[in-house]
Amino acid sequence: MTKQLTLLLDTNILIPLQDSQAVLSESLVRFHRLAMKGGHQLVYHPASVVDFERDTDEERREKALRHIRRYPALEQPAKCPWNTPDTSPNDACDNEILYALECDAAHALVTEDKRLLNKARQRGLGSRTYNIQTAEDWMRRLHQPHDVWLPNIDDVPLHSLTPELSGEFFDSLRDGYKHIFDEWFRRKALQGTKAWTYRDDAQKLGAVCVYDIQHDQKITDDGYVLTGKALKLCTFKVGESVRGRKIGELFLKAAFRFGTENACEHIFIHADEKKQTYLLDLLLDFGFTDSGSYNGDRVFVKQHPVLPPVAPHATPLEYVQKFYPHYQDGPQIRKFLVPIKEGYHRILFPDYEGIQSALFATTGSVGNAIKLAYLCHAASNKLRPGDVLLFYRTGDEQMVTSLGVVDQFAVLSDAARIAALVSRRTVYSIQEIERMAAKPTKVILFRLVKHFSTPIHYQRLLFDRVVEGNIQSITKISDVAFSRVLKASGT
Repeated sequence: MTKQLTLLLDTNILIPLQDSQAVLSESLVRFHRLAMKGGHQLVYHPASVVDFERDTDEERREKALRHIRRYPALEQPAKCPWNTPDTSPNDACDNEILYALECDAAHALVTEDKRLLNKARQRGLGSRTYNIQTAEDWMRRLHQPHDVWLPNIDDVPLHSLTPELSGEFFDSLRDGYKHIFDEWFRRKALQGTKAWTYRDDAQKLGAVCVYDIQHDQKITDDGYVLTGKALKLCTFKVGESVRGRKIGELFLKAAFRFGTENACEHIFIHADEKKQTYLLDLLLDFGFTDSGSYNGDRVFVKQHPVLPPVAPHATPLEYVQKFYPHYQDGPQIRKFLVPIKEGYHRILFPDYEGIQSALFATTGSVGNAIKLAYLCHAASNKLRPGDVLLFYRTGDEQMVTSLGVVDQFAVLSDAARIAALVSRRTVYSIQEIERMAAKPTKVILFRLVKHFSTPIHYQRLLFDRVVEGNIQSITKISDVAFSRVLKASGT
């Protein structure tokens, strides 16, 4: 029997679902259908009822209460200690909901309330809080794993997209550019600007990211200048038809790789806080910071130094989050060999195949996502955030192929908790997770830093005394051994 997740829904999710006159978004419809199909429990917090009962409009109050009570309430949630007599009623309601999540009364919270999403991040609950788009993405990857794959994106001149400019894909961008988008697009095409694109199964344009290198650029209304070379992500859109395929993360991966190859010290983007909440969450998770406003949008900037910066007060995890693809590998950082069977390696690292021709090409395709999850039954319980992982492909190749950095590590036996933990980066179906959870399962959340252009064969590992025998489980290696691996890879 499928393990059931408890999903705490905010009223802005529940009310539209029960209001026959409401026009539902496609993401909300798909989320609800997949959650019901998966047998997951949708609940509301009793504090939401208290919030509605304060409404002085009797008709509106009764209608809202009638709708919300069609779902079960969260049973006896603990009282929130964060509230004081000075806490406003609205803040008190938000706090009660977040404290229930803190107490593990639910696996995740789904809300369209931007303020509540921000509060969740501040409380360290951002990884378990979803807007409807990201919640639908999670449900789809759990229950339709064969329909969700990690695709390639293409690097094309902007003028190659001009024949599609009049199509509906660009309509929302026209609105955002105050109806001068076509003029801007054609001007950029004439300047030789390029874009990363992704097409759906019917070869229709599904996502686009226009990018451009700029020098000493003023990026905010108050005159803040990014000194030197910077990569601007001019336009960033992932269409409804391809959401759930990690295209946004793929675009960022392309940006980081391009920025590295072209010595860009910063990467920046303008974003609409109200319309692009999913993008904002993604940017913040990858080290972008809010640096001001420009023409009504917020400007988010990521430091992207050419050389690894010195940051003595940053933890290893904070360091890779802020300065990715740089990471810490000094003597205080532990290093591990992680064996992966060839079949799982192909699933986890689909861009590894043909790496030399595709991964580092100046045109063509780039590979998969950055944030991934790996499940295993290894004996090791020693992993911690910031540790370096060297992935060793067993079976056909018997080589160290890739390097990652641990985000989080846990040992769990509850399939629902595992599914919630790996939710934003899973390549596992709920059925696969349930099979793994039959015994204590190691859950490794990590960031893929790179695939080695010259993978290191097992015989070389033996020769360099990196290992002394078969690699059958997660194995800690010394700093000297790690240096030998990097040298053998040509790094």
